[in-house]
Amino acid sequence: MTQDIAGIKAPDSQLAKDAADILREHGNDLLWNHSNRVYYFGAEFARKENQKHEPELLYVSALFHDLGLTDKYMSDDLRFEVDGANAARQFLETYNLPDNTVQLVWDAIALHTTPGVAEHKQAEVAMLFHGVGLDVMGDRFDEFPAEKRDAILDAFPRNNFKQEIIPAFYEGFKHKPETTFGNMKEDVVKHFRPDYENKNFCTCILHSPWNE
Repeated sequence: MTQDIAGIKAPDSQLAKDAADILREHGNDLLWNHSNRVYYFGAEFARKENQKHEPELLYVSALFHDLGLTDKYMSDDLRFEVDGANAARQFLETYNLPDNTVQLVWDAIALHTTPGVAEHKQAEVAMLFHGVGLDVMGDRFDEFPAEKRDAILDAFPRNNFKQEIIPAFYEGFKHKPETTFGNMKEDVVKHFRPDYENKNFCTCILHSPWNE
């Protein structure tokens, strides 16, 4: 299950194997390949920047970060990032890990679409954010060693990822578009529903119950 790719190792603990089994069972090839690429990208960024981190926690964070898009773990009213974070918390609590360890993984997943915050937190949070950013939007593409990038893609191919990930996002929260208020996933809703209007922050202020 685990692989050493271009000098980057994935953890092979029972916890890591169980996390992989969950993604395999409830995700699909798109999410499997994407989530694994995110781990290897994030781990390489950590190596390059000398960021001390726990590979097992980064690995679980990567595997669970999009589980909130799946039928098994999506809720009716929470952001998909929070659904994935809650799934990770429920999973990790069965291993009797310290609360701060569980919270770290929760934060990494919940904040992985929150630029301006995630990259300034603990290494696991920041490296997950950077791994997702590289795989989804090509952030820091030229900083990543091309030979390592190619090796990771050989193991976990993109397979038309650019065209398939946006519909996959939409399927995960089209029933609760209001949860995209204030984050970049509102752009996904508008991609499919150009006339959709979420709440407006300024309107929320001006129409609040306060007199002044």
